[in-house]
Amino acid sequence: MVHSIYSNKDIFLRELISNASDALDKLRLESLVNKELEVDTSDLHIQLEIDKEQRTLTVRDNGIGMSHDDVVSLIGTIAKSGTAELLKQLRESPEQQERAELIGQFGVGFYSTFMVADKVTLVSRRAGQSQGTRWESAGEGTYEIESLDEAPQGTAVTLHLKPEDSEDKLFDYSAEWKVREIVKKYSDFIAWPIRLSGDDSDAPLNSMKALWARPRSEVAAEEYNEFYKHVSHDWTDPLETVHMKGEGTFEYEALLFIPARAPFDLFMRDGHRGVQLYVKRVFIMDDCEALTPRYLRFVKGVVDAHDLSLNISREILQQDRQIKAVQRRLVKKVLATLKEMPAERYTTFWTEFGRALKEGLLDDTENREALLDLLRLPSTHSADEPTSLRAYVERMPEGQKDIYYMTGETRAMVENSPHLEAFLAKGYEVLILTDPVDEVWAEQVTEYDGRSLQSVAKGQVDLGSEAADKPEGFDELLSWLGTRLEGDVKEVRLSTRLTTSAACIVGDEHDITPTLEKMYRAMGQEMPHTKRILELNPEHALVKGLRDAHAADAVSPALGETAELLYGMALLAEGGELSDPSRFTRLLADRLARSL
Repeated sequence: MVHSIYSNKDIFLRELISNASDALDKLRLESLVNKELEVDTSDLHIQLEIDKEQRTLTVRDNGIGMSHDDVVSLIGTIAKSGTAELLKQLRESPEQQERAELIGQFGVGFYSTFMVADKVTLVSRRAGQSQGTRWESAGEGTYEIESLDEAPQGTAVTLHLKPEDSEDKLFDYSAEWKVREIVKKYSDFIAWPIRLSGDDSDAPLNSMKALWARPRSEVAAEEYNEFYKHVSHDWTDPLETVHMKGEGTFEYEALLFIPARAPFDLFMRDGHRGVQLYVKRVFIMDDCEALTPRYLRFVKGVVDAHDLSLNISREILQQDRQIKAVQRRLVKKVLATLKEMPAERYTTFWTEFGRALKEGLLDDTENREALLDLLRLPSTHSADEPTSLRAYVERMPEGQKDIYYMTGETRAMVENSPHLEAFLAKGYEVLILTDPVDEVWAEQVTEYDGRSLQSVAKGQVDLGSEAADKPEGFDELLSWLGTRLEGDVKEVRLSTRLTTSAACIVGDEHDITPTLEKMYRAMGQEMPHTKRILELNPEHALVKGLRDAHAADAVSPALGETAELLYGMALLAEGGELSDPSRFTRLLADRLARSL
């Protein structure tokens, strides 16, 4: 099962070195902002130790370290739940995509050690604390943990290597050449020296060059890919790389990545953002919210600013004028990169991140036009291929003035809605919006390329082909229905959007949709109920029959029941909920019985 997930076992060392690098970053930052912390930061480094006789490989750092509670929460949870529960769920998830999501959920880093080790031992002491912690597990669902009176500051992870790896020289991780090869390939850009015990020269195995500070022409694609995996803890290559430099009054370098797949926490309230902030190569913080808006939270990478204070806080960053200027440039660059992406790759991006990108239409008015150009939306034009708004406009037939759309829970529900009948009959394309966020942005975005965005379920519809003469003889029926159904609707009128259905329910042009009303209530917001409009098809036999029956006997009890049934059918046709389903079914059953 493990080998079906990981195509390359070498990544375990990359992950351990990446964790060690993070620990060193955090110690240096803590020493700068916490003057009471007494630590030696003169020789921060990562040490690799090989014992060929005992077949062990140790990755040691003198970074921030972990307390006993840190070990239990960060490492113990992965070993206890991550290994046993992960394998259980993997066996039940045959699809590769589902397996990938599970691995992302539990964290690939520490778990990857058990690909090459029978047993893993961790010893750690947090900077500023006197007591250390020793943790050990064979990765089979249990672990042992104990406190230590003495332990060096930082963390040491010792892998007791599996014996079978010694038989295959390509995977002998007790061989010095193999360790050197992996470090050079995957961790050459790490900012801290990576040393190998027993190397008389004491020279680092890595170049320690900040990748973002090097000219793009000097960086190979493989180096970008490995750096992305370092900052993101993803195991797949990025979809796109954005390398840029800002000069002038505020200098910075940025190396950003657009992932090829969405992280499991993309839509979680406390999900991580991906951009790290450095100041003159000094790590400042993970998940810097001030650098990217929330709708671009999937972007990973690094921004290295030259003119910020090392002890700047998140609160100050949010208000910093220069940081806001950097954010504007980053956003425009990312959006421009997406626009220039080849169609096939952009389809991959949209499938993974389109829902998140739509959120920008709510808040980022400065880039709204660029975001609208990036939309790929389902429509009645094709059952399989989504469309851009630009392509929609280019297909508009002569005489069509507006861009039409309809929101709903599913594509099938929208496609079968009576609201679409006249539009489809005219050959007009209708956008099908079924994401929850569509309900919100479609209310706020009123036009694209000078054309109004018009809901087919709202307002009056003018399709330009209706007869000049209004159908006659319906005024009394409409007035009576308006009174009879006044508890449910605010108006009853004749429809120009129906061709085959008897009735439909629509909202006024500026009314909130029932789905959005329901969403706000679910979030705890008090919302007054919005009455809507019942539209009748004057050409339908049921509506004509109801008109004639009302003219013949306006006080007949059967007329009132028919009015309720007509309203109920219109409500169900759009996927709405009946206020009294039992009464509706009873009236319908009685009416059917009388027809037999």
